[in-house]
Amino acid sequence: MKIENLVDVLDGNVVMGEEFLQKEVLFGFASDLMSDVLTLDTDKLVLVTGLNNLQTIRTAEMADIECIVFVRNKRVLPPMLEIASEHEMVLIECRFSMFGAIARLHDAGLKPVY
Repeated sequence: MKIENLVDVLDGNVVMGEEFLQKEVLFGFASDLMSDVLTLDTDKLVLVTGLNNLQTIRTAEMADIECIVFVRNKRVLPPMLEIASEHEMVLIECRFSMFGAIARLHDAGLKPVY
């Protein structure tokens, strides 16, 4: 699935990375526990989370995750933007709950990690 399709499915707001919307994501992982994210070894992954802080961006950087969806109307904070920009990440805000966002993405063809 192209990231631009993911944005449409979630009726999301792209905060950063509009130039990367043609990139593909194949898998989704939802977590607010960044320690769980660090256990993943999956390419072309989108992280769905409600944790909107610098730790999320740093974790995604270490895990080579290029796309993060922030659910439950969580907003991307200014300190997150600089680091995300350096690593060419796509940051998306979404109004749905984590469960609702993942259900929509699964129905659209995104695969789970496990």
